Amino acid sequence: MALHPGSAALISTERPLLSPTEPAPARKSIPEVDFELDEFDADEQVSLDFYRQVEVRSDMLVPLAQHHTASGVHSYYVLFNRTATYGHPGMPQYVAVHLQRNQEKRTFAFEKALLPLPAMAQSWLIHRGCPSDAIGLNPELGPPPADEATRALERRLAHDGDHYAMGYSYTRDDPDDMVTVVALRALDERAPSPFRVVVEEVDTDAWTHTLREGGFKTKAEALQWCDDRLTGTAGPLPPVRPAAAFTRPTALPKAPASHPPGRSR
Repeated sequence: MALHPGSAALISTERPLLSPTEPAPARKSIPEVDFELDEFDADEQVSLDFYRQVEVRSDMLVPLAQHHTASGVHSYYVLFNRTATYGHPGMPQYVAVHLQRNQEKRTFAFEKALLPLPAMAQSWLIHRGCPSDAIGLNPELGPPPADEATRALERRLAHDGDHYAMGYSYTRDDPDDMVTVVALRALDERAPSPFRVVVEEVDTDAWTHTLREGGFKTKAEALQWCDDRLTGTAGPLPPVRPAAAFTRPTALPKAPASHPPGRSR
């Protein structure tokens, strides 16, 4: 999917991790990421790729969550890039990194992905072997969920994210309208509301965030809603059609079994 945001001014500023209204003496220090690779090496191309894609920005990467297996073979990170949108408005701000170490040869390999929401970074890591209960976000970093609906949707995204492909995202850092829109496509084409839009909005006064989801029949409708949200003209998100809408009445006479509908998240 591709979409260019409208002509509304997009202000690219560093999204704060701590509440802007919190008194300075009470601010928490921002942790630094440590990839624990001092005693490991890799072939020249892997080392160069890791440096260019991840390590060169390490002083700007904040570890929101991390998990290391007891053997030290695997490490999983959810990282926030504080400067992702500098000069690149709309870019995803979260980096998921999976490190794999060979303890005998003292070498390493890695995978990484840029993602627009922390729950999507968690999902990416969970589906690469990270235990889902071991990659929870640091509650002291970033605005907390505003309500149970947000928490429930984040849990669903983290666990069922592999059911959908991301087609488009845009992150806006304007303090007056801090928002991320994400368009998703169900991998099962039979799924109800096969195109989804997920919207994260940050209330910088209350220092909380909400996450909401809408369902669309077509890619064009989903992308148009994203464009309208970025230009300030969007209506309410349409509801996701329930899978039950596709089931046949149980009271009908016996007939050849129909194929079950695709699962929704």
